[in-house]
Amino acid sequence: MMETLPEVAKQTGQDGQGEGGGEADPQASGPAAADGPRGGQPVGEIGEGATGGGSGAILGGSTFEEQIGYARAVVDGDRVHVSGTTGFDYTTMTISENVVEQAEQCLRTIEAALAEAGCGFADVVRVRYLLPDRADFEPCWPIPRRRFGDVRPAATMMECGLADPRMKIEIEVDARRPGV
Repeated sequence: MMETLPEVAKQTGQDGQGEGGGEADPQASGPAAADGPRGGQPVGEIGEGATGGGSGAILGGSTFEEQIGYARAVVDGDRVHVSGTTGFDYTTMTISENVVEQAEQCLRTIEAALAEAGCGFADVVRVRYLLPDRADFEPCWPIPRRRFGDVRPAATMMECGLADPRMKIEIEVDARRPGV
């Protein structure tokens, strides 16, 4: 099942009128505080919308995002950084036991985040594959080849522990937004 990301909110300045570039409320606390990430840019908002030239976070609705304090993706001008994405279907918080199915789900979630940022797999410049067991990587090769075979982004596979023993693969990508 494809995850649907919530619409990215436009940044509002102190006046609340939807104009980008305003500073965060100095009286605020938490991620939207003036000393927050990205020079005071509130988390969860993109200055000029997902297809503009702004910066901000794209939230995917995963409970992990709230519990750990991260975003599915961060847009920084023409760059999109998609967080390490596991095989969880974040709408149901379920995960397949099969590594190939997990790889498919990772890329469905990543595709939705990229689309929310105004780009797609053709815009990916870097991909990282993280697996607890490197022997699981080769069976997955057809999955990324379908998405990246014509693009040929820089890629790395690392063998490492993941946060949950059910997780057999995690994929992270960086992309450039076209026309920004």
